[in-house]
Amino acid sequence: MNTDIFEGKWKQLKGQVKVRWGKLTDDDLDVAEGHSQYLAGKLQERYGLTKEKAEEEIAEFNRKL
Repeated sequence: MNTDIFEGKWKQLKGQVKVRWGKLTDDDLDVAEGHSQYLAGKLQERYGLTKEKAEEEIAEFNRKL
């Protein structure tokens, strides 16, 4: 799934994102609005991931959709 589709379907995907990364708050997800770079930053902050690992996890999540 490319980033345009990810952003466009954000409201539908938000619940799945919350299940996958439970440390993210509802506020985090509301602000993210499907922007993968912001989401990657929050994954780095909440889970202590590197930028590359956070982006890799988001890409893997997208592939599974």
